Amino acid sequence: MTQKTTVDAGDRVTTRASEAAQLTNRTGPEAAVSRRSSFGQLFRRPEAGALMGTVAVFVFFSIFGGQQFLSPGGTASWLNIAAELAIIAIPVGALMIAGEFDLSVGSILAASSITLGIVSGTWGAPFFIGIAAALLVGVAAGFVNGLIVARTNVPSFIVTLAMQFALVGLTLGGARLIAGSTSIPITPDPITHAMFGMLIDGKFEIAIVWAILVAAVVAWILQMTRYGNWIFAIGGDKESARAAGIPVTKVKIGLFMSTGFGAALVGVIQTVLYNGAQTSNGQSFVFNAVIAVVVGGVLLTGGYGSVVGVIFGTLTFAIVNQGVYYTGWNSDWASLILGVLLLIAVLMNNTFRRLALSGGGARRRASKGA
Repeated sequence: MTQKTTVDAGDRVTTRASEAAQLTNRTGPEAAVSRRSSFGQLFRRPEAGALMGTVAVFVFFSIFGGQQFLSPGGTASWLNIAAELAIIAIPVGALMIAGEFDLSVGSILAASSITLGIVSGTWGAPFFIGIAAALLVGVAAGFVNGLIVARTNVPSFIVTLAMQFALVGLTLGGARLIAGSTSIPITPDPITHAMFGMLIDGKFEIAIVWAILVAAVVAWILQMTRYGNWIFAIGGDKESARAAGIPVTKVKIGLFMSTGFGAALVGVIQTVLYNGAQTSNGQSFVFNAVIAVVVGGVLLTGGYGSVVGVIFGTLTFAIVNQGVYYTGWNSDWASLILGVLLLIAVLMNNTFRRLALSGGGARRRASKGA
């Protein structure tokens, strides 16, 4: 299991620099062995299977989808979907690395969208207030999820599923009570539109930029901070992590708040992009985010995964979701392909996990022999 220990980022950088220097000084047979070892380590990484899956589906639909799939419009169709999904799936992936689930992201998205619609559409408040209120709804819902899971030890699957249904009812009832409709139109100001609803070159959503920012922040947290080490440790063994002094409760609450924030951000983006809020928004994200995360190499049991892998997972999902339309086939086949991909991804994840464990064991035995 690629579980991290709680070490300082500086120590990690020093160790990696030392290893790089040793590799650089190797020549001849030693260098060849080192290169083979490097390739082996590459295929033991959590994103290895996800990368192969993304390349495979891209080549497949490039062949059967033709030039339309490869055109700027075709690329934008799946890249836009991947971007919105990634904003939610990356925080969900970090949460799953810690061993928890969040099935409430769909209703959080809808609740945040309706909040923005009511505050800035129905009530006419400035859009920065409406956006702040929408994001606050997402963070608050995540906080409640995390608090209940951490304090009661009820499985997060049950807690977040209950939140999913509760928020659906609250959003639907609140929209009808306050706005008198389940659909609320808005007219965003130029700054808000540029930040959340702009189409780059008339095709690519600004959500792509937001997805890159989210990926960079979460990757930095997971790879370069003590908090990231804590996330992997909790996913590996929660009780051992708690015994080691890791604040398990605070970390989990923070992770649930991050998934709520991601869902709320997508709710804001969709509301501004489509000039309106719908109570039915976001329900497809409930399982799509989990599918993308699992295809991206994150184990359902926690303790293993990466942001890069989740990105590949979202790209794979989006390519399949949109690519089937360019083949001329019945769109119903997309669900079949996604189902098969999910099963294959779980099997491949287990294989790469065993490779990682065997690689770690071999390195430990070699170091003892030395």
